[in-house]
Amino acid sequence: MRAAAPYAAAIIVNDRADLAVMSRAAGVHVGQEDLAPGEARRLVGPGGIVGCSTHTVQQITAAIAEPISYLAVGPVFGTTTKDTGYAAVGLELVSTAARLAGALPVVAIGGITIDTAESVLRAGATSVAVIGDLVAHGDPRARVAAYLQRLANFRV
Repeated sequence: MRAAAPYAAAIIVNDRADLAVMSRAAGVHVGQEDLAPGEARRLVGPGGIVGCSTHTVQQITAAIAEPISYLAVGPVFGTTTKDTGYAAVGLELVSTAARLAGALPVVAIGGITIDTAESVLRAGATSVAVIGDLVAHGDPRARVAAYLQRLANFRV
């Protein structure tokens, strides 16, 4: 957690609320096969961050009824980074998630690139999670800088 402090970054542990608590991470992100969001919230406490991955309208509806901090939806586009067992959900589900989530932040993930990030944000996502496109170009730091420059003046 000390490594994140100079950047005002939050460490979110994937799948494991117990490890999030033990490591004093800011929170946990759970998927459909993991600990239920309510149980994750119980473990990380009221001040912890709890995110939940969704892939269908039914999962979105169930997740927003839970005590989560943000809703993740995807994979928006095809991706080889992680096999979720779900086909690409597309921009329409991102829009639906944003509408249903109200003020709850919506994080879009899966197959997003520097060229598609704006369309995902226009569809209603609060933010985008990017993995593959950052490492595919050989210099993740430079690619992050390119994203920041491209999206610096983006307005919906």
